[in-house]
Amino acid sequence: MADPQGRILVVDDNKVNRLLLSRSVEMLGHGAVLAENGRVALERLAEGGLDLVLLDIEMPEMDGFEVLAAIKSDPDMRDLPVIVTSSVEGLDNIVRCIELGAEDYLPKPVNKVLLKARVTSSLEKKRLRDEQRALLGRFATQEVARDLREAGFAIGGRRIKVSVLFCDIRGFTALSEDQSPEDTIELLNAYYALMFDAINSHGGIVNLMIGDGLMALFGTPKLLVNSAQSAVDAAQEMIEMMAAFNIDQEARGAPEIRVGIGIATGEVVAGYAGTQDRASYTCIGTTVNLAARLESQTGALGCSILVDEATCHALATRPAFDRIEGVTLKGFSEALTTYGLR
Repeated sequence: MADPQGRILVVDDNKVNRLLLSRSVEMLGHGAVLAENGRVALERLAEGGLDLVLLDIEMPEMDGFEVLAAIKSDPDMRDLPVIVTSSVEGLDNIVRCIELGAEDYLPKPVNKVLLKARVTSSLEKKRLRDEQRALLGRFATQEVARDLREAGFAIGGRRIKVSVLFCDIRGFTALSEDQSPEDTIELLNAYYALMFDAINSHGGIVNLMIGDGLMALFGTPKLLVNSAQSAVDAAQEMIEMMAAFNIDQEARGAPEIRVGIGIATGEVVAGYAGTQDRASYTCIGTTVNLAARLESQTGALGCSILVDEATCHALATRPAFDRIEGVTLKGFSEALTTYGLR
């Protein structure tokens, strides 16, 4: 037997109805998963792997209206299509189902021709939504994708305290001139893979890549207990990863990579900037500028990581930073006290 085209949850407290409807589903080439009431239905849904729900309304323990409300209030399930199959009459009940997010309403006994048409249409919509999610996940971070699903898209931002990290490869221009474009791209991809892993594992998101440089945010859109600590922990892991990477590079006779990292903590305006047609999640403010300037000074000060006072003071676990006073940065009128890790 060929693999089922979709996995459909059949929810009905009447065993005969449940079995007959599941048989109709299987005759259409789909797999059927059964649930005898709303509570069991939510348990099956929590296990994942379902593409469509055929839902009865009048059931013990938890009726179909409650199941619908639970599905549509869950960001991970709200796009799952639901077709109500019920003997409950009255336009008000049908309207209520649609308002709660049902894809369609089929009265019992269910017409097999209509069932086939509605199931086919709903599964196609599910497939398109899954493709959109996959694309969103490819071009946006998991946290941004979740933020879009939960809060929706709107141009604008809000004030929030975060930690901003900038990282850059030192001497990248000279390095890239000494090898082929293909080797440079391969090197960059390896570099980004390591940096992304370190940043993501500490709750940060990479929201900007420019050549060999990147910008990461800690504390938005995903809230963190201590964004400064997360950013510094990520930076230390990034340096450790580069050290291990360079051992392998040296063994292969390939160029090594040295990076500089700047971190600043403070208030920014974070949100979606651009137009309704094209936008990206970003943040602006003095904190962003400060982090970028700190990164640019790492080489001159002989530091691998350079952070501002706000970041240093927020740390619960502080590395062996060197206090560096009187640091002048472009765009900042006053000299600053910074903290560096060599």
